[in-house]
Amino acid sequence: MSDSSRETAEGAGWGEAERGAYRRLMPAHVEKLFWFDPRTMWAARNGVLASWFGDPTGRTRSRWVAQQAAAGAPADKVIRRHEADRFSFMVIGDTGEGDDSQYAVVPGFLKAGQDTDFAVIASDVIYPVGATDDYGTKFFRPYQDYPAPIYAIPGNHDWYEDLGAFMRVFCDDAPPLPAEPKPRPATRAWWRALLWHRPRPADEQLLAEARKLRSAQEQTAVQPGPYWAIDAGPVRIVGIDTGLLGTIDAEQGAWLREVSRGPRPKILVTGSPLYVDGEHHPCPIEGGGTVDDIVRDPAHHYVAAIGGDIHNYQRYPVDVAGRTIQYVVAGGGGAFMHATHTIPPVSIANVTEDDFRCYPLRGDSLAFYSRVYGRRLRLPRLFTLSEAEATAVIAERLGIRPGRTPAPDTRVTRRTRLVATLLGAGSRPGRGSRFRLPVKKIYTQLFSPGSVTYSPPFFKCFLRLDVSPEAVRLRCFAATGNRPQELDPPVEDEITIPLT
Repeated sequence: MSDSSRETAEGAGWGEAERGAYRRLMPAHVEKLFWFDPRTMWAARNGVLASWFGDPTGRTRSRWVAQQAAAGAPADKVIRRHEADRFSFMVIGDTGEGDDSQYAVVPGFLKAGQDTDFAVIASDVIYPVGATDDYGTKFFRPYQDYPAPIYAIPGNHDWYEDLGAFMRVFCDDAPPLPAEPKPRPATRAWWRALLWHRPRPADEQLLAEARKLRSAQEQTAVQPGPYWAIDAGPVRIVGIDTGLLGTIDAEQGAWLREVSRGPRPKILVTGSPLYVDGEHHPCPIEGGGTVDDIVRDPAHHYVAAIGGDIHNYQRYPVDVAGRTIQYVVAGGGGAFMHATHTIPPVSIANVTEDDFRCYPLRGDSLAFYSRVYGRRLRLPRLFTLSEAEATAVIAERLGIRPGRTPAPDTRVTRRTRLVATLLGAGSRPGRGSRFRLPVKKIYTQLFSPGSVTYSPPFFKCFLRLDVSPEAVRLRCFAATGNRPQELDPPVEDEITIPLT
């Protein structure tokens, strides 16, 4: 097995490694997605409108669910598969950017997943707005050689065109919803409807040609709606749709409570993670309660909760009344990389820094961002940190053991500290636990999507879960964009989760 980033810098993808062969899978022309292009920002406006004028996601979701029920979808929304007591499946989140960041993941995903029984996409299948015409190059083409079914839960970007394309692709070509009556003038709903981004007309021939790429019988997956459960072997996998704003409606909440009953071990897959960046986000349910209340209830027997949305890997083993639930972030499947070097030393729900795992390592994240902004600002000599310098300054700033030991002669200089500060990498000991000036958000959250010029290492990832009657073995595999990690995807994290 090849080295991981925890073992060597080469395992992280640094150095002079041969670039991967993933580009052979890509279309001849790839339209780069610039997140701060005014056209992209205007097309993706529905999340902002929902927060200003009220979120219509719950009502729209209920209409989709009712339409699927009328078409014969099972009332309990459970997909009953026929796996044996031992089986395997893949989880990959936030896939659909359609450029190097997505296709670089594919060779390793295919290699690690070649004998698995199905896959699940956790959030944001298609960027930027979930349009039908984007499914060819951002779903069907990259995963045409994955031999098993692929199920999905939508992310907020899939909702920017009211989920129409998602429902067509994953829910047996669901027809469009009938138009609703127009709201009364000058109300909040009227303003929302006036400004709302509507789906563009689809190129039906383009979609028909794209579908042929995953048309084998063994690749077919039909799900009952945007949220569902899968009964496979000894476990139930529950997928929930957190819509535009990371919440779920009362109808879905009632279904979640019902489908969570019983002693069968369960794994939650959600568009928004419940623990992320050292914080707890329990996910409110309309009418009261939270998703995490349901996950924590011992009568429901959840052993893990896996969420997308954030484009990296994180794991929090949380003790809940004497049993451990693994809370996982798995959104590194194919978009710009969200920083991990801005995550403060972890101390939440009795999870300490020693228990916490992330990928990329914080030092690699800081080195990656320093390269980006060195190029962006045309100050490479000032801004760019080596992986060893970044690892050393992270250890100093956060007071943590480095994930990978830097070379013994690595020095932390004034320049190194300045760059770390400007890129939001904590504060020096004795000066507060986090860098709180607005520059942190500006650099690491606002500008990161539109500013990354991609070249390896990409620090992408995906999960493989091997299920037996006794346990689930969860592994996080890395995809750097370099050839060595394509041929032998390194394991960045591994945990065995007992079921009994």
